[in-house]
Amino acid sequence: MNKFSFPAMIRMKSIQKVDGEDSEVELLTKGEFSYSDGKYRVSYEDSEATGFENSETVVETEGERLASVSRTGSAPSCLILEINKKHHCHYGTPYGDMMVGIYAHRIENGLSENGGHLYMKYTIDINSTYVSDNEIVMDIELEKQ
Repeated sequence: MNKFSFPAMIRMKSIQKVDGEDSEVELLTKGEFSYSDGKYRVSYEDSEATGFENSETVVETEGERLASVSRTGSAPSCLILEINKKHHCHYGTPYGDMMVGIYAHRIENGLSENGGHLYMKYTIDINSTYVSDNEIVMDIELEKQ
C-alpha cells in the first residue's frame, strides 16, 4: 500500500472499568489519518475536554498484534499495547508521572485507506497491582475534499 495522509473526523470512546464501575468519555474531533511503513496513524490535538489541553495524541497500529498510544505536551506518555505481553510504560498526568504495566487483551484493526474502526482492550496495573480494565473504540471518517 502507498503512503497517504488525510484530514479526518475521529470519534473516540474511552471506557475504564474500576471496581465494577464503568466510566466513559466520548470525543469527536478533527485530526489526521495516515499510513506509512506498514503502520496506520491517527493523530489529534487534545483539548480541555480530554484533560490534556495543549497536547497531541497519536495512535499507531501494526496489524492486530501491536499498537501504541503516545501523547506529547504538558503530560507526555507512551503506552505500548502488544497482545498477550506486558509492557512497562511511562504515563504522564497533570499531577505527575508514573510507570504503569499495560497488558493488551485484544486489538481489532479494521482500518484501511478509507478510514475505519479500531478497538483496543487492555489492563493497567501499578507496581503489579491491578488498577483498571480499559477499552478504546475509534471510528475514523475521512473528510471530503
